[in-house]
Amino acid sequence: MPPQQALTIAREKGLDLVEISPTAQPPVCRVMDYGRYQYEEQKRTRQAKKHQKTIEVKEIKFRPKVDEHDYQFKKKHVERFLAHGDKVKATIF
Repeated sequence: MPPQQALTIAREKGLDLVEISPTAQPPVCRVMDYGRYQYEEQKRTRQAKKHQKTIEVKEIKFRPKVDEHDYQFKKKHVERFLAHGDKVKATIF
């Protein structure tokens, strides 16, 4: 459909002609309300951002003369961090 004809149809209906895929050959356009289109796009990006998991690096510090109980306690923390999906950095100082 020629762009002028699509624009005429959009104006008759009181809507906008929105270009959905500019890289396609020929470009894909839709007759719709542009405000609603913007709202839907923002909603999609917020939803994608919400489901995105940030990877945290947890650091556990050990001393050379650490007691056995303290070692076991810190080891348990490391295992919990790894089970939760975080990365762990172990430092001996």
